[in-house]
Amino acid sequence: MITWSCCYSHAQLNRDFYKESCPSLFYVIRRVVQREVAKERRMAASLLRLFFHDCFVNGCDGSILLDDTSSSLGEKTAGPNNNSVRGFDVVDKIKSRVERLCPGVVSCADILAITARDSVFLLDGPRWSVKLGRRDSTKASFTTANSGVIPPPTSTLNNLINRFRAQGLTSRDMVALSGAHTIGQARCVTFRDRIYNESNNIELSFALSRQRSCSADSGSSDNNEVTLDIHSPGRFDLNYYRQLLNHRGLLTSDQALYSGGSTDSLVVSYSRSLNAFYRDFVRGMVKMGDIKPLTGSNGEIRNNCRRPN
Repeated sequence: MITWSCCYSHAQLNRDFYKESCPSLFYVIRRVVQREVAKERRMAASLLRLFFHDCFVNGCDGSILLDDTSSSLGEKTAGPNNNSVRGFDVVDKIKSRVERLCPGVVSCADILAITARDSVFLLDGPRWSVKLGRRDSTKASFTTANSGVIPPPTSTLNNLINRFRAQGLTSRDMVALSGAHTIGQARCVTFRDRIYNESNNIELSFALSRQRSCSADSGSSDNNEVTLDIHSPGRFDLNYYRQLLNHRGLLTSDQALYSGGSTDSLVVSYSRSLNAFYRDFVRGMVKMGDIKPLTGSNGEIRNNCRRPN
């Protein structure tokens, strides 16, 4: 097993943050994630996606986990997340066990970072050292989550590059992180326009196969789901990029990475080298985890990930 390391780190985050205060943390989290992924392999993709959608909205602060209240809307019901993000119950299980072991010590934001890493590793992906020490936000932002900071599945290449650049991430980071779509599923409503439009740079037989799960008319099939990777959806590998070379990207934002633009060469590189993909994916994950963390006396350590203390 190779554990990757990376040069990027927020100054106040470090690998050994809980070494003394909660030494069994990694074991406890791994056990829960293992059980949940064994029951449903798709859960690995869901937990990874939670971390991404958390970090892109005001930084990696656990805000996506906050429930709506009578006085404020959280991020769960914002456009990019509503009826889409999942895995909250798994985070609750982890938090409950961690609180019994080390009460008031481990943030929900750090739990998301660790579960994302473990989810990738459990589907035969790379493992890396997670930087820790984040604290939790006391509020969520429905407005920011709805503002376009999370790139929609209809994104063009320029929009993807700009959205990631706004978070301090490069085009290389963006293409490598998009490789997370080698696992997981997408709802019909997110790719219907692509599979029914012949001008959308899509291979015909692939489009026809997806149409069997997604009718042309909106309505009953909107929430039907299909795998993003048609070859090995339960394994973290490079088949996602090979699909793009054959114009079999399910989402418009997938195929945009290989459409005659500046990122074509990266897609080709990752389609040929698992090591290159893993190396850059790990770098991208560590950099993403460094997006505006709350540290020191900022924020809090939530006792319950769904609500502030």
